[in-house]
Formats: sequence, C-alpha cells, structure tokens
Amino acid sequence: MIVDLPRFIDEERPYWRELDALLLRLERDIACRLDLAEIQRLHYLYQRASSDLTRLATFSADPEVKSWLEALVARAYGHMHSGARHRRRFRFGYWLLHTFPATFRRHRKAFHLALAVTAVGMLFGGGAIALDPAAKPILLPFENLQGDPAKRVAEEERGTHQSIAGREAPFAAMLMTHNARVSVLAMALGMTWGIGTIVLLFYNGVILGAVCLDYLLAGQGVFLAGWLLPHGAVEIPAILLGSQAGLVLAGALIGRGSHQGLRQRLRLVGKDVVTLVFGTAIMLIWAGFVEAFFSQYHQPVIPYGIKIAFGLVELVALAVFLLGSGRQLPDQASTHPSSRTAPS
Repeated sequence: MIVDLPRFIDEERPYWRELDALLLRLERDIACRLDLAEIQRLHYLYQRASSDLTRLATFSADPEVKSWLEALVARAYGHMHSGARHRRRFRFGYWLLHTFPATFRRHRKAFHLALAVTAVGMLFGGGAIALDPAAKPILLPFENLQGDPAKRVAEEERGTHQSIAGREAPFAAMLMTHNARVSVLAMALGMTWGIGTIVLLFYNGVILGAVCLDYLLAGQGVFLAGWLLPHGAVEIPAILLGSQAGLVLAGALIGRGSHQGLRQRLRLVGKDVVTLVFGTAIMLIWAGFVEAFFSQYHQPVIPYGIKIAFGLVELVALAVFLLGSGRQLPDQASTHPSSRTAPS
C-alpha cells in the first residue's frame, strides 16, 4: 500500500526520466544499438514503470502524472516488442538528414585528427615548393600540374588545354571512381591501426599544399580558387570523412581505455563506419558532377567570381548540414508523447 503518494512519485520520477531519455535516444537515432547492459537496464526500467503505473491506478493520483506515465510505458512497450523490426526498416531521408550528420558529430575527434594530419601535410608540401621549386616533379605525380601555372592558366582560358567538352559524363564517372577508391582506401587502412590512413592523409595534404603554393607564387590565386573551390569544397571534406571512418575503425582495434573485447568494439563501431563511408560516397558523387560540368570551365566561359561564390556557398551549406542537421526534429517533437516533460 502507498502511504505517502507525493513521496512515492518523487522517489520514482528519476527512473521514469531515465527510461524517457533512453527511449528518446532510440527514437532519434535510427542506427542506435544498445549493448547488453543497456538492454537489461531498459527492461528493468520498463518493468518498474509498468509496476508504478499499476500502483498509481489504484489511487487518486494526479491525472497528468498518470497520463504521462501511461504514454511512457506505451512507448517502452513498443520498443520492447515491436520497435526492433521498425528500426530495421531503412529510411534514406532520415538516414541522410539525421543519422549521417549525427554519426559525423559523434566521432568528431577522429575528423579533427584527419584534418590536422592533412594540414601538416599541406604545410610540408607548400614549404618544400617554397624552398626548392625543382622538387615539383617529385611532389606532384600528375603531369599537368608540373608545368608553369601561368602558362596552364593561359591555355585553360583560351580553351586549348585538355578540353573535356562533350566528355563530361565519362569524366565525371572517372572522378567519382578515383575519389571513391581513395576514400575507401583511407577507411580500409584503418585496419593498420590507423597508420596507413595517417600516411595517406599526409600524402594528400602534401600534394594539395604543393599545388596551392605553386599557383599562389605564380600569381594565379584567383584561378586556383575558381578551379578548386567548386568541387573541392565537397571533395576534400569527403576524403576527410572517409579517413575519419578509418580512424574510428583504428580506435576500435586499439581499444585504448576500453574493457570490451575486440569483437564487441568492432561491432559497436561497425554501423558508424558504414554510415561515414556511404555518406562520403554521396558527397563524392556530387563533387564529381560539379568538377566535370562546372569546375573545368574557366573564364571567360564561367567568371571566376561565380565559381568562387558557388564553392563558398557549398562549403557553408556542408558545414551547417554536418554540424546542425538532425539535432532536433521539430515536426516530431511537437507531436510525439516524449515531447511532454516529466511532471514535476
């Protein structure tokens, strides 16, 4: 028998709120998977809330409290008995707008490391070109980048340098394939405990830094921005995300600070790694189309100002998407039973 109803509610409310928070986590992240301890805790909290609801039903408790607890138990019941099948249904829109950016943010430390290694590589490549311009054939593996930047720009603007007019589609496909290989390789090299991923990031940074400084020293900074920004604003972050997946995989292999076994660590990051790789692939498809149909056309065909503005808009939009998308779903929060705060 409940002697002191207000005291009973005060004592049980923390368990209700814990159950509510756990359910919100499952509802807001379609890729969320609970470990064994969390599943056991969910079952315990569900049973406790159900028992509390039964006890409250026999007393004249606050209707708002009973109504909120009924909704909470119903949500928990749905997850316990039918939610698993529902969560297995893949919804591309939800995955793209919520799961993908949320996964990126969850492993942002790995992304920061990938970005830092690339930046160090860029400093090395740029410094090498500044100190020894003759090192360009060694640093730059592509023949069209080893010549005089000013001469290449003049040829590009006259339309006489390797025109791709009429060949945009196969060129775009080639770019997508090549960049996808680099990104998947960066991820796969995570199996080397991240050493291979870091080496690849550094090497790409060296090439990027050498190219950028070479064109800047030749006074072709505007051409460089108009050439690289439209596709590079998405392509470079995409390669960083592929490397982020490799570093996440490496972290699971190393297992520093974790008491879980290797198999369990790999299982826990498996979906996140796949999510990052598929997100990278989508970004590279966009970057390939932009590079083939837009980046390769220079002034006077497309003014550099338009190309630079387009690239900056892409970069800002991508940053807003990755950092903010999926943090809150207002259309669901306003109607879902979980949007109601726990009674105080």
